[in-house]
Amino acid sequence: MTMKDKFLEVSAIKDGTVIDHIPADSLFKVVSILKLEKIEGMITFGTNLISKKLGRKGIIKLSGVFFKDKDINRIALIAPDAKLNIIRDYSVVEKKVVEIPDEINGIVKCVNPQCVTNHEKISTRFHVIDKKEVKLRCHYCEKLTVKEHMTIL
Repeated sequence: MTMKDKFLEVSAIKDGTVIDHIPADSLFKVVSILKLEKIEGMITFGTNLISKKLGRKGIIKLSGVFFKDKDINRIALIAPDAKLNIIRDYSVVEKKVVEIPDEINGIVKCVNPQCVTNHEKISTRFHVIDKKEVKLRCHYCEKLTVKEHMTIL
């Protein structure tokens, strides 16, 4: 048995998206917030893969799936260092680095139970105070939300 025989290869995807550099402990959060369990196409994911940058990382390969900016913002909130590779005809045609925008609209719940967004049909709106530590300030009640207490809508 040669060294090559000891490795299993994952099939390449013809068209779709690969999300790489997800912290291993955030992989299933990314799966959940993107509602990947509802996707009918092929999904391959791995976790606890060795990464020089993260120590351990996760990766998700989605055949035939391309994300909208709103979904990319969701990924950035959970995995701010994630990379998206857009695949067309088995080749990477675009690489995207997810980045938390200056403002987050409609994808995070305010932690303040008294906030108007928790009682009225008003979309949430946050100003990003710290992109590295992921700290958000509610536009309406000014309550701070940190990554540990964040609920993705």
